[in-house]
Amino acid sequence: MKQLVVRSLAAGLFAAGLLGGTAGAALAAKDSLTLGMVLEPPHLDPTAGAAAAIDEVVYANIFEGLTRIDRRGEVQPALAESWTISGDGLVYTFRLQGGVKYHDGSDFDSADVKFALDRAMAEDSTNAQKGLFAPIASVETPDASTVVITLKQVAGDFLFNLGWGDAVIVAPESAAENKNNPIGTGPFKFDRWVKGDRVEMSRNPDYWGEAAGLAKATIKIIPDPAAATAALLAGDVDAFANFPAPEALGQFENDPRFTVAVGSTEGETILAMNNAGAALKDVRVRRALAHAIDRKAVIDGAMFGYGTPIGSHFAPHHPAYVDLTDRYLHDPEKAKALLAEAGYGDGLSLSLKLPPPSYARRSGEVVAAQLAAVGVKTEIIQVEWAQWLDQVFKGRDYDLTIVSHTEPMDIGIYARDDYYFNYDDAGFKALMAKLGATLDEAARNGLLAEAQEKLAEDSVNVFLFQFAKPGVWNKDLVGLWENSPVQANDLTEVNWKE
Repeated sequence: MKQLVVRSLAAGLFAAGLLGGTAGAALAAKDSLTLGMVLEPPHLDPTAGAAAAIDEVVYANIFEGLTRIDRRGEVQPALAESWTISGDGLVYTFRLQGGVKYHDGSDFDSADVKFALDRAMAEDSTNAQKGLFAPIASVETPDASTVVITLKQVAGDFLFNLGWGDAVIVAPESAAENKNNPIGTGPFKFDRWVKGDRVEMSRNPDYWGEAAGLAKATIKIIPDPAAATAALLAGDVDAFANFPAPEALGQFENDPRFTVAVGSTEGETILAMNNAGAALKDVRVRRALAHAIDRKAVIDGAMFGYGTPIGSHFAPHHPAYVDLTDRYLHDPEKAKALLAEAGYGDGLSLSLKLPPPSYARRSGEVVAAQLAAVGVKTEIIQVEWAQWLDQVFKGRDYDLTIVSHTEPMDIGIYARDDYYFNYDDAGFKALMAKLGATLDEAARNGLLAEAQEKLAEDSVNVFLFQFAKPGVWNKDLVGLWENSPVQANDLTEVNWKE
């Protein structure tokens, strides 16, 4: 509290003109940012990992793709200044930006694009979103400034997919080291990663586009909600674009030093179920768990009311959204009856592995209590993020878990072979194949509606809520995204008010 009083006194003296010109110049010249973030990325190569925290550091800041997704969720030119599409929708010709250099001084050209895309498509690729590149038949480079991509079939979302972090362009000379020393073409260049604490980057003086307003940006890793609140109040961080303590938002809303913005995200928060499990392979058990959960109670108890209930894996703000929240209303008696019908009238025991984010740990406690009320005992196992990726996402060694899927328009993950849900349905895969070959927006929306209905009918997971994006930052900061159409902390437009 004493520190806050001193800060307020200094501000008052400055306003009254009682502090010298040196202090005024220092305040006016502020051009650095310390941004708080909850999860530390496992590494810094967005083309070789599934963790959203990677993109939250490097997307649009250090690495760029042929296209980029802006704050409205719309596709914009990036390393490709323009493109044309053939009449049959199969050939995309990209004209590249000129004068682009990587942060190590090497030149960017069409050969880098071919390398990056071929690498992502390769049989031994470690790209977490390899499916994004499945429609590509060939990548040709008629000259240094032109890339021609021919598709195997029409892909209605191809330009959007090229704007994902997983599709950024990397150079053959530096790709192998990007996990620890990322070298891209973006407006910021990587300076240092103090593991367990922060990632530092600075303005790229040779950037091909509009220069960043910030000279320096530090991403500070603060996983604990109470510590995040304290860091903001003390001024140790300037902003949290995704603030992890919704219970403290009221405090910041009443503090004139801060801006509070609650936006939307692409984060479908789910109670994921291993559909190949001994009990969970029975749709009656999965439906029982869905009826056991009171979504509003989860949102109120874990998220302090911030979040929108969902009934399938789809964002409510999308025009193709279908409200299916009444498909599995909270009905403990129906849940018990379905469990008994499936042979579990005497109860059922399942593991519940929870990753570190507070939304997962808090939701897990509420969910466990609700499941216990219908005779389902859960063993809560708290795991670190690396363990979750290894055991749950890769190893599929789990019964239940809670996680927010933050990738944009990612309903197609349910059509993947060997994905961690272990959902394998030919009908759903056919829907996704038809969607990929459809360009008409109204027809696409119809197919997306069918897909949502199918996932709800099969009760693949318990769909909890669409994650809200509560942001808190210094009132003099401008340019941070209020919504998250992609998993990013895009700092390219961030600056301090003059």
